[in-house]
Amino acid sequence: MGIYLNPGNKSFQESVCSEIYVDKTGLIASTNKLLNTREKYVCVSRPRRFGKSMTLEMLAAYYSCGCDSADLFRGFRIANDETFQKHLNQHNVIYLNMQQFVIGTENQAVLRSLEEKVLEELWEMYGSYIKNTDAGLADALMKIYAKTGKTFIILIDEWDCVMRERQSLETMQKQYLDFLRKLLKDQPYIALAYMTGILPVKKYGQHSALNMFWEYSMTDPFVYEEYTGFTEDEVKTLCSQYGMDFGEISNWYDGYCFRKFKHIYNPRSVVAAMKSQVLSNYWTSTETYEALKLYMDMDFDGLRTDIVRMLGGERITVNTLSFQNDMRNFKIKDDVLTLLIHLGYLAYDAQAREAFIPNKEIIGEFENAMSIGGWSEVMRVLKASDRLLEDTLKGDAERVAEGLDKAHMEAASILNYNDENALGCAIGLAYYSARKDYQLIREFPTGHGFADIVFLPLPHTNQPALVVELKYHKSAKTAIQQIKNRQYTQALENYTGEILLVGINYDKDKPNKPHSCVIERMTREE
Repeated sequence: MGIYLNPGNKSFQESVCSEIYVDKTGLIASTNKLLNTREKYVCVSRPRRFGKSMTLEMLAAYYSCGCDSADLFRGFRIANDETFQKHLNQHNVIYLNMQQFVIGTENQAVLRSLEEKVLEELWEMYGSYIKNTDAGLADALMKIYAKTGKTFIILIDEWDCVMRERQSLETMQKQYLDFLRKLLKDQPYIALAYMTGILPVKKYGQHSALNMFWEYSMTDPFVYEEYTGFTEDEVKTLCSQYGMDFGEISNWYDGYCFRKFKHIYNPRSVVAAMKSQVLSNYWTSTETYEALKLYMDMDFDGLRTDIVRMLGGERITVNTLSFQNDMRNFKIKDDVLTLLIHLGYLAYDAQAREAFIPNKEIIGEFENAMSIGGWSEVMRVLKASDRLLEDTLKGDAERVAEGLDKAHMEAASILNYNDENALGCAIGLAYYSARKDYQLIREFPTGHGFADIVFLPLPHTNQPALVVELKYHKSAKTAIQQIKNRQYTQALENYTGEILLVGINYDKDKPNKPHSCVIERMTREE
């Protein structure tokens, strides 16, 4: 076993022996189907700390010849698959972590260092077949294949590290892409090429060196949905084992939504919460919020408005196709939003083509980024939201209307009130702090229409539910009457306790006091 050639199973063994390991070995059955096919080129992109390296360590442990991993996989899902024994430790694996070569290495020495280190290990095993010590890695692998017929599985972690760490060096980036193309594309010695990174590979200007790859990303992971993060069932199992409240865990770490799996959780944060028994920001602590602020502050028309709308609980339509898959070339605001999706700061519904802030953990990161300047109006609205919620729970409709007036004045430079939907976004922003104790649901289905906003109390908060109806140029009483006439509260079938009916109207013809509010209380019995 070597460092790069057939690295063995030690790293994956450490994962399996950890206090928490969630079985994702079913992925191996999928990659087994791809071996030596036209679909053998796979690039899976995910945010930081979403288990990319662990996946490659698992594949290396399974495929690497020269070690015995049968006991390591016993009891896991892949052990029951019909292809398990056929490919177990039967392949030559080359494992490359590009970050190890890029960080601390001079620009022009990155590829030279990589080839030298891998070739050194190849010479130890196949020296009799490699006569020219100056040959590059691709030439060496071709000679080995020609003499022995042996193919290779290439695993590349942090494949996009060059693009992220050397953003301004386009010549270096193209050289790197040309290196990967020569190493991988149309080479008969490739049985499988599996790359992971934060960014997809599809486009870098006009350079399409890696167009043979099938891409599975945060905008659409396709068949790899359940391997992108933890599924709802997996998190429920962990909550049961560790005595954690599933509702609270969902509020903090759920939110990534795909076509089949509608609830995907941030794995690193869930594990940290289970082990520490504390709900907190874990994933976002892996990098500073200044990085997020850099993209939030980019001067694209409508970008700030879209971010504020998402903070208010709204979803934003995003065209992800124009994004060039780098962190430098942005042409429109959708490119910035698409990057935030790939970085994990936004979730994306591929069917609806909508982006949104996924959970409480990420909301806090947006708040941190805004707090360091440039978003003073929004920050004043957020800071006032505690008092607004307190007045609402007290039933003080007059104070609530006054609070909404002030919030409107602060946010007027970013948000335009032109319909009930825009009003709903602003109200969601004004009640920002309610997310500590509530799940906010826009357009809540009731069977007789949709309630504009419903605030469902999280478990053990002992707070009343709120059903909010919004009107534009009508009256707050009309809003309350609609809640009653359409029996919106009947949709809260699993909720017992006090419910506040909140009717809010906005009238732009009253610039000094544009909001009016009516609050009524009711109780649903068990």
